[in-house]
Amino acid sequence: MQRRKSTRDSSINGKRVMEAVQVVDDRGYEGAELFKSDLCWNQAQLNKVMDISGALEVSCFPPSYTQNSPSEQMLLDLAENFCRQYTQLYPDRTPLFTSPQNECGVQKFVCSTLRPTLLPYPSLYQWEECAHFVSECLTMEPLKPATELPLRLSSSVSVLRGQKGNCFDFSVLLCSLLLGAGYDAYCVSGYATHKMCLMDDREEACPLLAPPQESCEWSPLKPPQKYSVRPPRQLLSKFELQQEAKKEAKEQAASARQHEEAERRLAEAETPGPDPLYGRRVHCWVLVLGGKREVPDHFFIDAVLGRAHRTSDPHFLGIESLWNQDNYWVNMQDCRTGCKDVTFDLGDPLYWEFMLLSTGKPLLLIPNLSEDDEEEEDVQDQGPVPVSWALPIVVTPEEFKMRCPEGKKLLQYKKARLEKWAPYLQEDGRVSCLALYQDTACSTELEVQDCFQNRKDKLDMRQVKRQTGVSSEHFSPGRKDALKVHTFRSLVPETERTMVFYNEARLDGLQRREEQAKEMLEIFQSREDLLYYRQTTYGKRPKKVSIAGGPTEVHPRPIIKIIERFHRNSNKAADEDVAERIFLITEDRVHVRCHGQDDRITTSTWDFLKPANLGEKGAHVVLNPENCISYQVEPLAKFNQNLYVYETLLHLQQGEQCAQEAVRRAEAEVLAMLSRRAQEEADPQLTISTYDTERNRSGQEQRATQQQAAWEDAQRRAALSLDYLAPYLSLVGDPEKLTRLQAQQVKDDCLRDLKNRLVQQANLIQARFEKETQELQKKQQWYHQNQPSLRREDEEAYLEFCSEAMFRIQILETRLNRHKRLAPQKYLTLEDRLNKDTRLCEPLLLP
Repeated sequence: MQRRKSTRDSSINGKRVMEAVQVVDDRGYEGAELFKSDLCWNQAQLNKVMDISGALEVSCFPPSYTQNSPSEQMLLDLAENFCRQYTQLYPDRTPLFTSPQNECGVQKFVCSTLRPTLLPYPSLYQWEECAHFVSECLTMEPLKPATELPLRLSSSVSVLRGQKGNCFDFSVLLCSLLLGAGYDAYCVSGYATHKMCLMDDREEACPLLAPPQESCEWSPLKPPQKYSVRPPRQLLSKFELQQEAKKEAKEQAASARQHEEAERRLAEAETPGPDPLYGRRVHCWVLVLGGKREVPDHFFIDAVLGRAHRTSDPHFLGIESLWNQDNYWVNMQDCRTGCKDVTFDLGDPLYWEFMLLSTGKPLLLIPNLSEDDEEEEDVQDQGPVPVSWALPIVVTPEEFKMRCPEGKKLLQYKKARLEKWAPYLQEDGRVSCLALYQDTACSTELEVQDCFQNRKDKLDMRQVKRQTGVSSEHFSPGRKDALKVHTFRSLVPETERTMVFYNEARLDGLQRREEQAKEMLEIFQSREDLLYYRQTTYGKRPKKVSIAGGPTEVHPRPIIKIIERFHRNSNKAADEDVAERIFLITEDRVHVRCHGQDDRITTSTWDFLKPANLGEKGAHVVLNPENCISYQVEPLAKFNQNLYVYETLLHLQQGEQCAQEAVRRAEAEVLAMLSRRAQEEADPQLTISTYDTERNRSGQEQRATQQQAAWEDAQRRAALSLDYLAPYLSLVGDPEKLTRLQAQQVKDDCLRDLKNRLVQQANLIQARFEKETQELQKKQQWYHQNQPSLRREDEEAYLEFCSEAMFRIQILETRLNRHKRLAPQKYLTLEDRLNKDTRLCEPLLLP
């Protein structure tokens, strides 16, 4: 890439273009308003365009897609003039990407293709989510050929509808969203490596496998005790230990060298050869400048992968030009070493040449300019801003949730393959599947991680290791059994498994349960009895002879030993506070160990041999030193009393019974949980929100029922409003069938009301007629009395009043005569209708 020949020539070129732009702005302002109505289409027209898939029909687009306004045409001419002069000054550089064709085959200025949009989703207000959304919802189409600029640049609406495009389509859409969110974003046209251009992540580790950050919490060390037992002296030879350490170090170094050599050979085998098109592959990405939205520094965003990169990233090899919705800039810097030395001060004409003067970047003053140059620099600081010809970017909530094309997408990483689905697309609620492989060819599967959403059983993730067959299921809070993590090999009972629970949601405070064929371990937290550990050891289940045709019984595993451990109870003395008790059930023995005091080394212990008749009512229990062996750190008199020993034995016997019952309840709970998990996996159910009107069938049925009931009620009301007998039937209680007396009463009431209405109407017309006649007579008397003294204006007013009064009197007389003529007919018509009404005539005909 060559540097420009002279600053003066380039600046003159820019000034000529800007002067011509100002002329265009003066002449074509009215033409710029030509297609303003195209951007205000109604929703039906917009849906018609958005439903286009496959072959595009030009007739479906608004005029702004198929035509250029005078202002747009003048901008295209300016861009062509700018490119022509640029080619003359720099014949060795690649032509600029300024006026590609849109989806209708019409040339459009690239700045007007951007449509700043802020979608109504809070997550898209941050650039990370915007980049992630664009990379997921579109499918990458490589440029063909890879060394040439594309001939077509479609609008973001068409790209979103087709859900596919090249790197330029990705970048335009992402830049539009970032501009709408308030970022200082630009589309960049340049060159990148083979990996970046072809979206090749097969050499990168999956981001989901990144190790979690270690917590930096400081944990204080336990202070050393003043009095402690010295550890026994180790009678070992220091020379022998040194020799063994040297030998182990040599072996570790040799194994490390072998491992590094194997990894190096594997990396060399997997590393692709040199790219023959290195430095010539065309690519487009997004530049975000620091300043706005509290962005501290400039950075790149690869819209295809949705990742951020430093501006010095070696994958970006050079920049030809960049643009936003306001202006177009050409890079005048040397990019032989990539983009690490590029300065992004767009207001500096030594580094960037702009096309339009409507830039918000401050321009640097060039010293030592002549007066003519200063006059040329003294131009207006405002030029025409391109108006976007594209339709508004619209993403429906369903499309936002679906994202990926057809709701699924496959990503390939190094020794990993990630498959994604939209929510509710899979019947079991799975939204992603990450498969880990042993080799880069992805032939030997090591591990599978499935993630779920909206599961009724609260299943979030399932991790299966193929080599060992161990499955681990993770659940979110909300299950009745408060299960958090379940690690197992099989759902068959009495096999190896580990269960972790949300202990805050359980009454027994169970946190962890580990089960094996011959053992079960339970860990508790925050129990009132301070129990935190219970270990149960089982024996071999005895064989039972089953009778043919008889019932088959499941015999529980015999319990051999139960170990329980307790936290320290500060309300009791250390010698009376039990720390551990061991129930040897088959031997009828109990071993008890108490807590130790802080200033004591040993602890008190008890060994009991339970008598056979212990706990029987009225039995004579004999206690001797052989049945009760104790060691007391601080002997007390009550420890040697038989009553205290007997009460302790009874308390331990009750504790043993409670422990056995708790173990049996735990076994039953495990069986119920395994059965429930088998049913949940056989028929997975998904939860649907009440506000999800599209998937909530119960809500749809309820709304349909309400609409049907409302429609029926409206029909009933309409029928009642048209029923002339409804007021009279309501007076008799709206019976299904009328009696003869009720029918006669309804008929008489209806005729009587009609007669009263006719009489009232006739009286009203007669009263108004008499009133008008009296007023006219009074006016005539007044005229005869005052006729000699009346003026001409008074006579004219009198004549006008008489004319209007006679007109009203004539109308009232006509209405009264018409009413007298039609009233008998209305009465007879109603009487005939009542005689023919089946609700009245049938009861009247009955004897």
